[in-house]
Amino acid sequence: MKALIVSADGFEDSELLVPYYRLKEAGIEVTVASLSRGVIKGKHGYEVAVDKALDEASADDYAILVLPGGAAPAVVRKEAKALEIARSFFALDKPVVAICHGPQILISAGLLQGRRATCYVSVADELKAAGARYEDQEVVVDGKLVTSRQPADLPAFMRETMRQTGL
Repeated sequence: MKALIVSADGFEDSELLVPYYRLKEAGIEVTVASLSRGVIKGKHGYEVAVDKALDEASADDYAILVLPGGAAPAVVRKEAKALEIARSFFALDKPVVAICHGPQILISAGLLQGRRATCYVSVADELKAAGARYEDQEVVVDGKLVTSRQPADLPAFMRETMRQTGL
């Protein structure tokens, strides 16, 4: 099984690293994709190697999409390829998990209309405006869509993420 994490500089360190290592621990191959190859740097200084540029990634190759938060989604959501990847995961009925500001990518991709979801409090109005049914919960599961609010929600987020992988 393979997982795709899409992010960029300014990611919330724990929201990328916790899923990255938990998925790897479970034997899942994890690929990090960003605007270009190289290294991306988190808000708190952690650096993560980028395995693929967004243009090299395809939803067909992965079982689950992970969208960490922080400042990165504000950049990623402007990339047509990132939106295409998110839309492809939904079209293929594959799990998509997003935490904190991560749902901003799904908002820009037009994927949340009528869906139950949560996000970081400062993104809630935007989520509602996109037609989502906002719920202020540590984790919201709507079919194969899993969303959480913030780093403190990572235990619940990862519990539901791992359920989506069938592990």
